[in-house]
Amino acid sequence: MNTQETLHFIALTQMKGLSLLNARTLLDAVGSASEVFAHRKDIVNLIPDANKRLKEALAYADDAMRIAEKEMEFIEQKHLKVLTLNDEDYPQRLKECEDAPLVLYFCGTANLNTTHIINIVGTRKCSEYGREACKNFVADLKRYYPDTLIVSGLAYGIDICAHRAALENGMGTVGVLAHGLDNIYPSMHRQTAVEMVRQGGGLLTEYMTNTRPERMNFVHRNRIVAGLCDACIVVESSEKGGSLITADLALNYNRDVFAFPGRVYDEYSRGCNNLIKRHQATLLTNAEDLLEAMGWQNPLAESGKPKVVQQELFPDLNEEERALVNTLKEVDDKHVNQMVIDANIPYSRASMILFDLEMRGIVKALGGARYRLVRKSL
Repeated sequence: MNTQETLHFIALTQMKGLSLLNARTLLDAVGSASEVFAHRKDIVNLIPDANKRLKEALAYADDAMRIAEKEMEFIEQKHLKVLTLNDEDYPQRLKECEDAPLVLYFCGTANLNTTHIINIVGTRKCSEYGREACKNFVADLKRYYPDTLIVSGLAYGIDICAHRAALENGMGTVGVLAHGLDNIYPSMHRQTAVEMVRQGGGLLTEYMTNTRPERMNFVHRNRIVAGLCDACIVVESSEKGGSLITADLALNYNRDVFAFPGRVYDEYSRGCNNLIKRHQATLLTNAEDLLEAMGWQNPLAESGKPKVVQQELFPDLNEEERALVNTLKEVDDKHVNQMVIDANIPYSRASMILFDLEMRGIVKALGGARYRLVRKSL
């Protein structure tokens, strides 16, 4: 995406009174952020039914541009990345969510569209049991899928435990912040944040510089933590808390939710136990539980076995079907959004084709909107 379009995207987020819904309506109607600004004074010509609030918001366009230009100076100075909703590098899983941010600011090198992404969340007042469960799970997962990206919120407790466990095991990890990239909160986690960026992970936020870590920002950032991932894993939680908000968002986004069980009388196991009791989360004890529930192949069990897909096994595929099948040939599984991009087929059309392929036993639907080719050995 060109610099001017990026600049206009940032400015869109700074228009007073412009809701995310109205912003996305604007983009859908005119096609680009730059076109929104080009027609800010005659928007009714493009959107005849533009409401009063939308027209009032566009009156702040010039002020929003000045703020965006200042932000771009910081971004260029610090060599940060800006991912807008229309960018190819924007997290495709998150893009599925109707409340996905228009703009994300990223410091790091992690692939936010990699094959396997999970989040690990929990209480800030974790017990030794919670810390051990988190560390052991990450170490266990490393044995099977070392390229899994682990997402959390860089907060006290389970969050920082998950990040540090990922670092100790040489895995990529991304922290989703409730403030801008000009600051790290809490400050005592700064060195861990630096190591996360250095080790192929990163720091991600929807907030501009000079944004304070207000309470509601933490609530809002939870939707990013949930939407980025295939699965949400709650390690410890009381009956209320941010991790349960993240789990609820994950369920609403049709993500898989897992929870570690705890003793019935432990305060910080009640949230997890309730999720399991209400069938909102799958009970989790180790990485194999996750692999089985998600339909991820066990590479250790499959070692030594050839993974060959014979094209002649599927002789009756039409051009579009073959294009989708080909996107799955060299991978264990793939997210539907990435398949759509690789096959160059519209999402609505691809969904129908994949359903038909599933009914014919050619592909298998997994959790988190991912698909796997039915593999047969020679």
